[in-house]
Amino acid sequence: MRSRTVSASVRSPDDSKDLDNAGSRTLRRGLDVLEAVLGASGEGVRIIDLCRRCGLERATVYRILETLIHEGYVEPSGRFRYVAGKKVERWRDERMLSQSGIAARLEPVLRQVSAMSGDAAFAVVREGCLSSCIARQVGTYPIQILAVQVGTRQPLGVGAGGLALLAALPVEEIEAIIAQLDGALSSYGGMDAERLRLLTNATRERGWSVIGNHAAKGALAVGVAVRDRQGRPVAAVSVAAPIERMVRQRQESIAGEIKAALTTFLGEGL
Repeated sequence: MRSRTVSASVRSPDDSKDLDNAGSRTLRRGLDVLEAVLGASGEGVRIIDLCRRCGLERATVYRILETLIHEGYVEPSGRFRYVAGKKVERWRDERMLSQSGIAARLEPVLRQVSAMSGDAAFAVVREGCLSSCIARQVGTYPIQILAVQVGTRQPLGVGAGGLALLAALPVEEIEAIIAQLDGALSSYGGMDAERLRLLTNATRERGWSVIGNHAAKGALAVGVAVRDRQGRPVAAVSVAAPIERMVRQRQESIAGEIKAALTTFLGEGL
C-alpha cells in the first residue's frame, strides 16, 4: 500500500507578525472611519468625505461601512450620507444618564429654581431603595436648609426629592421598596411604612411631593420627579426651606417653578 504523506504548513514568526500588522491596520482604518462619522454634523457624512478624511480608497470605505452598519455602529441617512447608529446613540444616552451627566444637565434647573425661591435646591437620583444627592445649589435667603450634601444617601421617600421619585415608580415597585425600608425609617423623624405609603399616595395624586421634619428638623421641602425621554423617573429636584416659609400657596408656587425650569432646560426629558 502506498503511504501518503501529509505535509503540514508551518507558519513562520514573520508570517504571524504580518497577520498581526494586517489586523491592526484594518482595526485602525475601521476606527478612523467610525470617528469621522461620529465627528460629522447632524446631517451625516458622504463617502467622498470619508475617503478624503481617512485617506482610503472608496472600495475600502464601503467594506468598512458594511461591517459598521451590520454591527449597529453606523446607519445610512438618506441615499448618500452616514450617521451614528443605534448602538452608539445608546452609549451616548447611557453616558448622559450617568450621575455626573444628570447632575450637569440639572445644574441650570437648580440655579434657576434657587434664584427664584431664594432657598436651597437639590437634585437626587435613585440607588436601589435609597436616594442619593448628586447636586446642590445654595440660595440667597439668610437661613438655608443644607442638611443634605452632595453624596448624602438616605431611604427613598424621607426627603422631598426621594419621595417624588418614589411616587413616580410603578405601584408594585413602590410597595417592594417600602417593605424593604420598613426597619430603617424610624430614624427619620418618626417615619414608618404606613406614613410613607400615605405620603406616596398623596404625591401621586398631587403631582409633586411635600414633606417636613423627616430628613431635616424644622424644614419643609417640595419635590418634582424628573423623567427621561421614555417617561421613566430617573431623578428629582427639590427645594427646602424653614417651615414658616413654606405655606401652602408657596409650596404650589415652588412646585410650579421646578416644573417650568425642567421644561425650559430639558424639554421632553433627560
